[in-house]
Amino acid sequence: MINLKIDGVSVSVESGTTILEATKKLNIKIPTLCHHPDLCVAGNCRVCVVEQKGAKTLPASCATPASENMEIFTNTQKVRTARKHIIELLLSEHNSECTKCYKNGNCELQTLASDYKITNEVFIDLVSMKNYTIDDYSPSIIKDDSKCIRCQRCVRTCEELQSVSALGVAYKGEHMKISTFREFSMFDVICTNCGQCVNRCPVGALIERNYIEEVWNAIYDTKKHVVVQTAPAVRVALGEDLGLDNGTIVTGKMVAALRRLGFDAVLDTDFSADLTIMEEGTELLTRLKKAIVDKDASIALPMMTSCSPGWIKFIEHQYPKLLPNLSSCKSPQQMFGALVKTYYASKRNIDPANIISVSIMPCTAKKFEADRPEMRSSGYKDVDYVLTTRELAVMIKQAGIDFTVLPDEKYDSMMGESTGAGVIFGASGGVMEAALRTAYELITGREVPFKNLAITPVRGMDGVKEASIKIEGTLPAWSFLEGVTVNTAIAHGLVNAKKVMDKVASGEANYHFIEIMACPDGCLGGGGQPIPTNAEIRMNRNKAIYQEDANMKLRKSHENPEVIQIYKEFLGQPLGEKSHHLLHTHYIKRS
Repeated sequence: MINLKIDGVSVSVESGTTILEATKKLNIKIPTLCHHPDLCVAGNCRVCVVEQKGAKTLPASCATPASENMEIFTNTQKVRTARKHIIELLLSEHNSECTKCYKNGNCELQTLASDYKITNEVFIDLVSMKNYTIDDYSPSIIKDDSKCIRCQRCVRTCEELQSVSALGVAYKGEHMKISTFREFSMFDVICTNCGQCVNRCPVGALIERNYIEEVWNAIYDTKKHVVVQTAPAVRVALGEDLGLDNGTIVTGKMVAALRRLGFDAVLDTDFSADLTIMEEGTELLTRLKKAIVDKDASIALPMMTSCSPGWIKFIEHQYPKLLPNLSSCKSPQQMFGALVKTYYASKRNIDPANIISVSIMPCTAKKFEADRPEMRSSGYKDVDYVLTTRELAVMIKQAGIDFTVLPDEKYDSMMGESTGAGVIFGASGGVMEAALRTAYELITGREVPFKNLAITPVRGMDGVKEASIKIEGTLPAWSFLEGVTVNTAIAHGLVNAKKVMDKVASGEANYHFIEIMACPDGCLGGGGQPIPTNAEIRMNRNKAIYQEDANMKLRKSHENPEVIQIYKEFLGQPLGEKSHHLLHTHYIKRS
C-alpha cells in the first residue's frame, strides 16, 4: 500500500493508483476532460492539475501515480488559477455556440465553464481566425472541428477499444488536429460508425446525425402511417436521460410515451429478434449437417452472427476473406423493416408507399445500416429513419411529457409480441443464449440443462467468453449431432473481436458458432445510449435486461405465437424462398 496526504488528510491506496483515483477516496472532485474510466491515462488537457509539495510544476492528477509520503493539495490558489486559465484557453479555440449546440446541457466543457464562472474573454477568440471543417458525410456521425478541444478521447477510443484507428492526431502545437487520414471524410472508409467516439467526446465535436425533425414531420403528415420499433437495449437505458437511475426498466413507460408522441403503431424489435433466432438457428444447423453428414468441406464454419452493423463493416474492411462465415441473416432491425412494408402493410391494408418505418436504437451504426442499398428487399427503403436512445429522450422532452409518471402500456399486437430470448439480444452473449435455448430444445426435445434457462457461461462482462455444450439424447431428425460438442465464442468491443478473428483466420480456433457485438457489453453500451456510459452503468443495464428476461412469460423464441403465425401465414418456413428474400442479405468486401 502507498501512504500519502491529500489536503492534509492521510490516505492509503494500492500501488499504481493515480492521484485522481486517490482523491476520490476522500470524496474530492477534481475536474477532468481527457480522462475517461474506459480509457488509458493521458494527461492531455491538464484541467485536472494539482499541487505537489516540493514539485516545480503542477502534475496532471489523472496521469500521475501516487507515491509514498507524497503531499498533494487540490484547492490552492495556484491550482484554481491554473485550472481556470486552462479552461479559458480551451474556450478561446472552441466554437461556443452553446445554445445552438446539440450537446447543450450535456457538455463537459460547458459544465466546467459554469462551475469556474468563465465570464470574461481573457484570451483572444481564435475560432474566427482558423479554418475549421465540418464532416457531415456520414448518415451516422457528424465531426465538427470547431468544437474539438483535442483531448484525444476519440482517438484513444478508436484505437484502444475498437482496433479501427479511423482517427488520429496530425500536426503539433496550435496546428494540432484530430485527423481522419482521409482528405474527404473519415466515414467513407474504415470507420465502422459504431459511435463510441461520440459517447466519449466531452463536447459537441462528435455527435450523431439526428433525424428528429424528419420523424416529427412524418408524424404530423396525416397521409403517412408511422410505425416505430424499439430495440431491447433501449428499455433499460432511456430512463437515464429522463430522470431515472441507470438500469431502470422502462418498457411500459416507453411504449406509453411513443403513443403520446403520435406514432400510429408501437411495435417491438424483440419480435424480429425472435425471428432472427429461427432463421439464424436453422442456418447454423443446416451448415452443421452439410459439414458433418455430407462431409462438404466448402461449408464456412464457424458461423458468425450478423446483428451488429458496426461489426459487419469491421469484417468487410479487415477480414473480407471470412465474409462467407457470416450468417446471411439481416439484423432484427432490418428484418422488421422489410416485414413492416410487406406483411404488416398487407394485414393492415395500407399502401407501403405511405408507411414510414422508424426504429429506436442504442446504436449509431444502425443509421448507416438502414442506408445500405442491400436493405430494400420490400421494394422500398425498409427502415426510413433511425433514432438513438438519446434522440427519443429529446423528443419526449420536446413534447412536454413527464416520463416518470406515465402508466405502463403494452406494445400493439402483430409484430409486438416477444420473448425473453428476444430481450437479451441487447447484452453481449444474449444472441448466443437465445440461439442455444431454441436449438437445444429443438434438437433434444428438452430444455437446456441450466437453472432457469440462464446459460451462465455465455453471460458476463469479459471481453471474450467461450462455452461448450455437449449434445446428448437427440431427437431422430437430429441424430447426426448425437455426442457432438458445440464450441462457441462471444466477443464484445472490436478490440476483442479482432482477437477472436485472428484465431479464426490463423486456423487456431475450433469454434462452431461465434457472436460478436461491436460495442462494449453489446448494445447496452451502444454509441447511441445515454451519456455518460462506463463499466458500472453498463453493468446496471446488464442486470436490468436479464431481469426483464426473467420476468417474461415466454422465454424461448420458437414459442413466440406471433412468430409461429407469421411463418404459417406469410413466410412459409425458416430459410424458405420468401424468408430468404426478405430476411437475408449479403455483405461486400471493402478496401
